[in-house]
Amino acid sequence: MGHGPHEPHGADGAGPLGDGTGTLRMAGGADGIPLLIAASWRARSRGLLGRDGLTGAILLTPAGGVHTFRMRFAIDVAYLDRRFTVLAVHTLRPGRLGRPRLRARHVLEAEAGAMERWGLRPGVRVTVLPGSSPAHPPSLR
Repeated sequence: MGHGPHEPHGADGAGPLGDGTGTLRMAGGADGIPLLIAASWRARSRGLLGRDGLTGAILLTPAGGVHTFRMRFAIDVAYLDRRFTVLAVHTLRPGRLGRPRLRARHVLEAEAGAMERWGLRPGVRVTVLPGSSPAHPPSLR
C-alpha cells in the first residue's frame, strides 16, 4: 500500500510522518539536528507562534508557505520539495509573509542564522528520521 497524496512521509520512505520529534540529517553539512515534526493541522497552525526561541528545527508538513505574524524572533525558512530537496532558503523577520513556493511540499524553520551554520542551501537533500532520539532533543522556548 503506497502513501496517499496527502500523507507526507520520511525522506527514506519509511512511512507517514506524524506529530512528534526526530532528527534532521543532510549530506555535506550538519548532522543530527534535533527536529520537531508538525504534521497535523493543529501543530502546523501553532508552529512557532508566541514562542521565544527554538533549539534545532521544526518541520511543517505538508506546507508550501509560512508567515511570521505574532512571532517574537526572526527565523530561517527552507522550502523543501516532495523528495526533501531544498528549493530556497530565506530569513524572515517577525510580522512578515513568506512567498509560497509552488513545488514546496514541506517547510523547515529554525532560528535566524542556523541554516547557514548547518550548510543548508538550495539543492541540498535532507533526511528526516522520525522518532529518533538526538543527543539534544528539540525544544521550544
